[in-house]
Amino acid sequence: MKILHLDSNHPLLLNQLELAGFKNEEDYTSSKEEVESKIKNYDGVVIRSRFAIDKTFLDKAKNLKFIGRVGAGLENIDLEYAKKKEIQLFNAPEGNRNAVGEHALGMILSLFNKINIADKSIRDGRWLREEHRGIELDGKTVGIIGYGNMGRAFAKKLRGFAVEVLCYDIREDVENSDATQVELEEFFEKTDILSLHTPQTPETIGMINKKFINQFKKPFWLINTARGKSVITVDLVEALENGKILGAGLDVLEYEKASFENLFNSEKDVPKEFKKLLKMDNVILSPHVAGWTIESKEKLAQTIVDKIKEKFC
Repeated sequence: MKILHLDSNHPLLLNQLELAGFKNEEDYTSSKEEVESKIKNYDGVVIRSRFAIDKTFLDKAKNLKFIGRVGAGLENIDLEYAKKKEIQLFNAPEGNRNAVGEHALGMILSLFNKINIADKSIRDGRWLREEHRGIELDGKTVGIIGYGNMGRAFAKKLRGFAVEVLCYDIREDVENSDATQVELEEFFEKTDILSLHTPQTPETIGMINKKFINQFKKPFWLINTARGKSVITVDLVEALENGKILGAGLDVLEYEKASFENLFNSEKDVPKEFKKLLKMDNVILSPHVAGWTIESKEKLAQTIVDKIKEKFC
């Protein structure tokens, strides 16, 4: 079987597939149109988020048997059409769930203890102790929306803290040894910290909007290590300004391109609400790297290799 690799990954992916008898070919630079012109020659494709695998691409991939996505989300792949064509879909949420859980916890602790702004003030020559007095995580209620691989991994990280952990998921019954599954009414009533761990779907795009935010009974903190389009930035900024949201840790942003590689093409494209977000001391930003660790790079690749071999060897 011939596999076309469209993004660079950990070397073990190529090495182990070759040892298993697959023929690897790499193309990290061709345009989507150029790839489409030759995709009929391959049995499998391995991609991260370089471009969308849409109906046009799949129609040209006449011999494609599988798509391996080295990551968790599958929103850049036309899932229904791929299934209709009986193309196997492999993703790897198992590979970076630990990294995402650690990153979400790190954002909470940094926000609560004002670590980022304290560091900056010292570098600016100021020694401000009272201004940087923090708050403790113990005693708070953490609400997790989305209790799949990522949500469960984050809940596991909270075991060492004296916190109540709630989860809400569209599935009626989820494995919840580290969290209590509740209905939205209780979720809105109790949550002090909201952490998102949902995939990007039509239901989750724009989910965190003004109406949703205002249903929480208490001011709360928001952590988003899931998908940027789940949060309406204009509504988030308004809630930060009026105190309904106390602070935010954002690894992902509404404005990300489908490849997750950049935001804006020029300064004139930057929305005014994003400029406001950049000036807020109670906001921490990172460039979609929650699942982007040295260890997860290896684990993501290994997960995809294992799934390909299990099906085709």
